[in-house]
Amino acid sequence: MKIQERTGAGAGRSAAPVQPAVGDRLPSPPRERKPALAALAVLLILVGALGATMLVLRAGDRVEAIQLTADIKAGESITDNNIKSVMVNDDSGADFVPWAQRETLKKLQAKSTIYKGTVVVGQMFAGKSAMEQGKATVGVSLKEGQFPAGLDSGDNVAVYHVGSKSSGSSGQGGSSGSSGGDSSLLVERAVVVSADRAAGDTFNSTNLPVTLTVDAADAPALAQAAALGEVAVVLIPGK
Repeated sequence: MKIQERTGAGAGRSAAPVQPAVGDRLPSPPRERKPALAALAVLLILVGALGATMLVLRAGDRVEAIQLTADIKAGESITDNNIKSVMVNDDSGADFVPWAQRETLKKLQAKSTIYKGTVVVGQMFAGKSAMEQGKATVGVSLKEGQFPAGLDSGDNVAVYHVGSKSSGSSGQGGSSGSSGGDSSLLVERAVVVSADRAAGDTFNSTNLPVTLTVDAADAPALAQAAALGEVAVVLIPGK
């Protein structure tokens, strides 16, 4: 009888769920790994770093150069009023004159006319020549056929008037200029200061700008003929 009563008492109790012990946690689900996103993030970081590096390198290849703000004629020099600073790429191969050397450049003179907006390179200028007493420098523009091939600075040339007015007309007294010979000779001997083919090519022209040193007495007639485009030069032996 006692055994039955105990059994009945136990049967009347409700089964309570077993609670986990204090400190025990349910296992969390494993995190989903996304290797593609991680690789993309690393790639973006590398691309950003590479871009920053390229910007630094490109900035390092730029130099401060001299640009003209006005035309400079042959024989003239730069001044503070006709130049400005401009940044250019130093990997172009051009011999740009750095802005820091502008004071030195002021001591040189342009070989030929340099136009506004040009970024100055060293080959455009030369040392100022000490002009001899009684000499003058005259610029002429020669067409094809009015100068010998290979004409260069330092050459000695004779200068002729080749236009329609090269021969004189008969006068009242019967005197007349000869149609040939020395009547068309303007300058017996001139020295070529510069013969800049590049300046003519800039404007798709076949003309050759040439600067000549002549006797001062010959300069007016030479300048007048040059203005009409009626000048030709002939290479002669040097002294």
